[in-house]
Amino acid sequence: MRRNVLQLVGSFHQGGSERQAVQLTRLLHASGRYSVRVATLNPDGVLRGEVERLDLGAILEYPLTSFYDRNAIRQFRRCATFLREQKIDLVQTHDFYTNVFGMVAAALAGVPARVAAKRETGGMRSATQRRVELVAYRLAHAIVVNADAVRQQLVSEGVPETKITIVNNGLDAARISTPVGFQSEDALEFFNLPRGRRFVTLVANLRHAVKDHPTFLRAASQVKAVVPDAAFVIAGEGELLEPMRTLAAELGLSDDTFFIGRCEKISELLAISEVCVLSSLAEGFSNAILEYMAAGRPVVATDVGGAREAIREGTTGFVVAPRDHLGMAERIALLLNDSERAHTMGERGRAVVQEQFSPEAQLRKTELLYERLLSGEKTEKVTEGKLSPTRS
Repeated sequence: MRRNVLQLVGSFHQGGSERQAVQLTRLLHASGRYSVRVATLNPDGVLRGEVERLDLGAILEYPLTSFYDRNAIRQFRRCATFLREQKIDLVQTHDFYTNVFGMVAAALAGVPARVAAKRETGGMRSATQRRVELVAYRLAHAIVVNADAVRQQLVSEGVPETKITIVNNGLDAARISTPVGFQSEDALEFFNLPRGRRFVTLVANLRHAVKDHPTFLRAASQVKAVVPDAAFVIAGEGELLEPMRTLAAELGLSDDTFFIGRCEKISELLAISEVCVLSSLAEGFSNAILEYMAAGRPVVATDVGGAREAIREGTTGFVVAPRDHLGMAERIALLLNDSERAHTMGERGRAVVQEQFSPEAQLRKTELLYERLLSGEKTEKVTEGKLSPTRS
C-alpha cells in the first residue's frame, strides 16, 4: 500500500529550498512508493509548472500574511482538516515558514510522521523567529538538514541530535549540462554581455544581505587591477540591486560588472564563465556551489555552512574566510591566470557532484528516513494533542 505524503513548500520561486522541494516531490512520485500531494503558502513562481506537470492533483494553497491573525487560524484549521480527511501519513516541510505552519497543522491533525527542515546556519532569522522555529522542531519527529554544519548549529541551539538527519542537496547534472548546439556568441547576446571578456560569476539573490555581494565587488576591483579583461556577472534579483549598482560605480566597476537579473538559463551562463564565486556570510549547503561544480567550473567560496563538505580545497576550488575580499581576489586571479589548473579543478568538481550529490542519493536517504518514521520508530516523545496556533 502506498503511503500518503504531503510536501509543503513556501512558494514556487526559484530559490534553493524551493528547487530542492520540487525535485524531491518529483523523485518520490517517480519511485511509485508514495501518493504525493503538494501544498504551498504562496502559489506564485516559475517552478509551479514543474509540479503541475506531475499531475498530482490540485496544489493546496494556504496563504498567510501573519502567524498571529484570524486568517492564520483559518488556514491552520483548513490544512489540519485536509490532512485528516485525506489520511496523510507524513508531512514534510522545507523552510522556516512551512516548518511553523506545517508542524502545527500536522500536530493538530495527528499526522503520524512529521519532518521539518533546516537549511541555513545563521544570518537569516531574528531571535524571535528562532524561538518560534524551535517550537516547530519540538512538534517534529525528524529534522532534515543539508549539511553537517547545519546539524552542529541545531545541536548548539538545543535540538536533540537524535532528531536530526543529514540529507545532502541533490543536483540533476543534466539540468546544468551545456545544451546541444550551444554557441557562446548566442549566450553573450542573450545575456547582453560583451565579447572578449573573461567572466567571473556570482549566482545569488539580491534580497538578503547575507549573500554579501559587497565582498564580491570589492574582490572584483582587486582582480580587475591584475586581470584587465576580467568582467563580473551577478545573477539574481531583489531590492539590493540598486545599492549594489551604486557600490560597483564607486569601485570603478560600472563598465565591468553586469547585473543580469534572475537567470533561467543557468547552464548557458555557467558555460561562458571561467570562475564562479560564493561570497555569503552564512549558508546551509549552497545549491550554487553544486551547480558551479556540476558545470565543470572551479569555485571560490567563503567558508560558511557546508562549503567544505562540497569543495575539496585546492582540488575543486578554494575556500576563503567570510568578508576576506583580498583572499577571494587572490584566488580568482590565480585561476584566471592558470587556465589549465582551472579546467582541471572544474572537471574534478564535476566528478564529485556526480558521485556524492546525485538526486538518487537524495531520494535514497529520504526514503530510509520515511521508512523509519512510518514504521512507528520515533526518536523521542513529541508534543501531541490540542494546540493554540496563535501561540506557535
